[in-house]
Amino acid sequence: MSQTTVFDQILDGTLPCFKIFEDDHVLALLDIAPLSEGHTLVIPKERKAFLHELSDNQAAALGRVLPRLARAVMNATGATAYNILQNNGEAAHQAVMHVHFHIIPRIEERGLGVGWSASSLAPQAAVGLAQRIAAGLE
Repeated sequence: MSQTTVFDQILDGTLPCFKIFEDDHVLALLDIAPLSEGHTLVIPKERKAFLHELSDNQAAALGRVLPRLARAVMNATGATAYNILQNNGEAAHQAVMHVHFHIIPRIEERGLGVGWSASSLAPQAAVGLAQRIAAGLE
């Protein structure tokens, strides 16, 4: 990554945060501009802008803690529903160029509003697309 982000500053200890959880690989903190009470950010300590750039070990560390953090957020807020959001790139609404997951509780009308503009997938196109994606696996 070319420029220092707010998450770099938090990881370096030069910017304070409301820490929820930390281990050798992951830091979880409250979002200071929450969509709802308990809106939590989960960031890897590996400093990469996009999810696909993370090492397998770092991605696994995130995957191990996300369910535990979601349970804790739900228990603390009383929420019965939540979204986990992770954006990659400016066109996908990523504002901080450091991988981060949002755990956003849905409390009454507060939380993440999602629009879903679905289309259809033709079986003939699906075969070729699935093969191209599978061929790109490392």
